[in-house]
Amino acid sequence: MARIATSTGYVPLLMRIDGGGRVLLGLMLAAAVAVPALNLLTPANFALHVPTYLVSLWGKYLCYALLAVSVDLVWGYCGILSLGHGAFFALGGYAMGMHLMREIGDRGVYGNPVLPDFMVFLNWDTLPWYWHGFDSFAFAALMVLLVPGTLAFVFGWFAFRSRVSGVYLSIITQAMTYALMLAFLRNDMGFGGNNGLTDFKDVLGFDLQADSTRCALFACSAVALGLGYIVCRLMVTSKFGRVIMAVRDAESRTRFLGYRVEYYKLVVWVVSAMLAGIAGALYVPQVGIINPGEFVPANSIEIIVWVAVGGRGTLYGAALGGVLVNYAKTYFTGAAPEIWLYLLGGLFIAVTLLLPKGVVGTTSDLWQRRHEIFGRRGSPPVASQGEQREAAE
Repeated sequence: MARIATSTGYVPLLMRIDGGGRVLLGLMLAAAVAVPALNLLTPANFALHVPTYLVSLWGKYLCYALLAVSVDLVWGYCGILSLGHGAFFALGGYAMGMHLMREIGDRGVYGNPVLPDFMVFLNWDTLPWYWHGFDSFAFAALMVLLVPGTLAFVFGWFAFRSRVSGVYLSIITQAMTYALMLAFLRNDMGFGGNNGLTDFKDVLGFDLQADSTRCALFACSAVALGLGYIVCRLMVTSKFGRVIMAVRDAESRTRFLGYRVEYYKLVVWVVSAMLAGIAGALYVPQVGIINPGEFVPANSIEIIVWVAVGGRGTLYGAALGGVLVNYAKTYFTGAAPEIWLYLLGGLFIAVTLLLPKGVVGTTSDLWQRRHEIFGRRGSPPVASQGEQREAAE
């Protein structure tokens, strides 16, 4: 069994994963196998058949769950309330979208083998320099990590070294994503303007509309969520994790103890941004479009609701919140679209007031309290001192 070093010695790798995390990993492994099998190997009239539209919908939920885990890493364990993680998600999505646009080649509406359709429509003569290389999947995958990671590094370097924190940092992160939204809305930026990037044909030579490709993307999303959880869990249960939790609880005291707090926060911030970029890259081929709407600050605020509902500081709770809230959004935007935003706001207020630890944290507390009560009832009565003396004689 793989082992990793800690300050107290070597601990088996699986021992670092808590009970809820093991359930999450088990579900992801089962889903990665069962959902594609039930879609590809069963007839449409079979009771357990999973339609292709559900495969894509659930795959989108898993991407949101990974995004929620990335936010929980910085908010739940380091105390950084980010209202701009939608920007990292969108940048990862645009990196993948640029590759998918280059993959179209001469199959576009205008038949240009080099320029995407929107560039031909806008009378662009040459491909911009920052589009070069995206015809390679490996280069695009690298950019999915580097672009959000580089932005996070530059932003965090200046913000954390300047000791910007609390509500001021939250406002700056929201301003960052809003500025990016305005930039990507411009046609002269070369990212499709308001319409964004769409009309994707294939990925790695596989038709994006094929059931097998949809199932493969779902499986990749499930695996990415599981691996993302493991990375975050290993970080927060290590000595590094204890330091960032100390930063969350008492930043000034941690700094006085000699720790370079800004470096610890910067590492967590960059890792979180890269995970968000991966989530965005998996999201785009499954929904078939990426546009500046993903930068809207309201989207980043909504991510905070997912984490709060699931349970801040639990990782697997954040993933659960991402799935539950987006499932509710899918249902209510179809059944009662005019009241969905009120329901979302009411949900956040209710969770903040009544379930401050979220669904997972509150359930865990209730279970522990029940265990303590029943354990106390089931314990044998304590003998008096006289009875103990008689028994000893």
